[in-house]
Amino acid sequence: MRVRFRALQRHSAYFPPSLTRTHSVRFTHSNMSNEVNKSAHPFDKSRLDALLNRRFFYAPAFEIYGGVAGLYDYGPPGSSLQANIIAEWRKHFIIEDHMLELDTTIMTPAPVFETSGHVARFADWMVKDTKTGDVLRADHLVKNVLEARLAGDREARGLAAQTQKVDEKKSKKKVKSVAVQLADEKVKEYETILAQLDNFSGPEIGELCRKHDLRNPDTDNEVGEPQEFNLMFASSIGPTGQHPGYLRPETAQGHFLNFSRLLEFNNGRIPFASAQIGRSFRNEISPRAGLLRVREFTMGEIEHYVDPADKRHDHFHEVRHIVLSLLDRHVQTAGSTSVTPMSIGEAVDRGIVANETLGYFLARINLFLINLGINPKRLRFRQHMANEMAHYAADCWDAEIENSTGWTECVGCADRSAYDLTVHSARTGQSLVVRQALKEPIITEKEVPEFNKKALGKTLGRDAGLVQKIVGEMDEAQLLKLKGELSQGLTKISAEGKEITLTPELISIERKTFKQSIREFIPNVIEPSFGFGRILYTLLEHSFWCREQDAERGVLSLPPVVAPTKVLIVPLSAKEEFDPLVQEVSTKLRKAGIFSRVDDSNTSIGKRYARNDELGTPFGVTLDFASVQNRTMTLRERDTTDQLIGSIDDVIAVVTDLVQGGMNWADACQRLAVYDGVQAVD
Repeated sequence: MRVRFRALQRHSAYFPPSLTRTHSVRFTHSNMSNEVNKSAHPFDKSRLDALLNRRFFYAPAFEIYGGVAGLYDYGPPGSSLQANIIAEWRKHFIIEDHMLELDTTIMTPAPVFETSGHVARFADWMVKDTKTGDVLRADHLVKNVLEARLAGDREARGLAAQTQKVDEKKSKKKVKSVAVQLADEKVKEYETILAQLDNFSGPEIGELCRKHDLRNPDTDNEVGEPQEFNLMFASSIGPTGQHPGYLRPETAQGHFLNFSRLLEFNNGRIPFASAQIGRSFRNEISPRAGLLRVREFTMGEIEHYVDPADKRHDHFHEVRHIVLSLLDRHVQTAGSTSVTPMSIGEAVDRGIVANETLGYFLARINLFLINLGINPKRLRFRQHMANEMAHYAADCWDAEIENSTGWTECVGCADRSAYDLTVHSARTGQSLVVRQALKEPIITEKEVPEFNKKALGKTLGRDAGLVQKIVGEMDEAQLLKLKGELSQGLTKISAEGKEITLTPELISIERKTFKQSIREFIPNVIEPSFGFGRILYTLLEHSFWCREQDAERGVLSLPPVVAPTKVLIVPLSAKEEFDPLVQEVSTKLRKAGIFSRVDDSNTSIGKRYARNDELGTPFGVTLDFASVQNRTMTLRERDTTDQLIGSIDDVIAVVTDLVQGGMNWADACQRLAVYDGVQAVD
């Protein structure tokens, strides 16, 4: 239809050409979908860093005092983003898998970590610059220098990819490559070292530094022999300093020490899982990679307790079809980093992944990360090699996410066997076991020594206790041999360098029948461990791109489920007549559980949209003069910049479904009319 307007209202991220006074207004439904080229410009880390700093996602802590490496403060969007990631984690794991949530203390007495092995073994290898004394993490030095040499080789061969812009203030944190061609065998050797790097011990890393002349890249000085550095922050509890303690480097020990209470809460049944979200602390040697290497961080840990004789999972059939990109230990040991796409069902069936419960959690971790917005093509699961895996672990995999620094471990998932509960039980004398009633009693027969304690004490004196100890520790075969010898009249046993004569009057061996109705065992533990800061940063990298027509316009394509702000409310004018509508829309969104922000600044609507594209806000609603008269409102989608129009209530209903995952943008285009930038007002 054709209508004549007294006035025209236009609003868009890009303003159309000048309008005549007579226009066609389209209220048609469409599968409107602009093609968005997110790879028109190569990833530029300096642009992303500038955006994150400008919008205060996070910043160095104590910055006005000069800052401290490895410590960061989150700003409003960063805090909201992390909170939303954690909320999804809680729903995805705790709620869906009926886990028991804990909140245990950060400060931990030293005996706990002495028992767990952290005091002795929770360490990284460091090297010192022989002249300046600067400290570097040894494996990172090897990785950075060899990767720089390989990059220089590719550049010399004309194979180098387009280089990223470098922030001069941070240029020392990245080893610069020099275009020098290496021999083919040297390239292969370096690639093999990098593939196996996590498997090297400290002395082996020292040998690599000497053999390949690996120096401090900041000074070109040689480095010394690797030394172990314990990563825990030591402290003391109480005013006297007599009770040493540590800030926890993980939340796991709080789970294990409360196992008996958790088991009782779960009515004595396993399998079950406990989960905890909390702060942990690690005194990193040289934290130089932003949120990827910090000294204080928020983590989420799950401890799934399972029968060691039955590590099946009731819901494994629901995930066995899910395909993961697997990098197993044998491929790495062979010097390769090639991944194999494989369903988790096949991986468990073939013994590549140790058991169903471990496989179940790997698949669930994969689903969680992809749901957050992690690019599945840049996600892999790497199996620990022999030297990097704890001696007690049955199997361990890391979910690694590719980013501008390489592949970074963001989630670890390990079968810890029964180690933790066993050592804490031995240290404290507390029984940390499951008592399980058997459906059918187990009937067994075995030889049992019977002591005539009165005669034994009278005849052997102080040696009586020694005899009871030695005979009591004999196995079935030894007891049968002793029984046969006693049937001949007497026998002798050796103890502490002397021989002791035993007769049937002192001891007898009887065969007895035992009925076992209760089975006692220490459960095994499957532990997924999540670093939320690392997940957050890699998500930001995967979500960042620049508009094809303007490289200066950055966008964070965060999924609605984690975006800090879900909806931007943009009033076209600051006139008072807009206030009731703005309040109405804001209230209705709030009641629908949708977090929104009002941007009523006096900048252009295009700039307001661009500013919130940088914040990752997926949707925007605009109120104009037509809204005041007709109660209509437009809805804008961040990535395509497409806009739809409808009544205020209809738009709120659609955006609520979009945010809550009930529909996608194509569905929204069927519910609302396309907006062509013009509305009629009197």
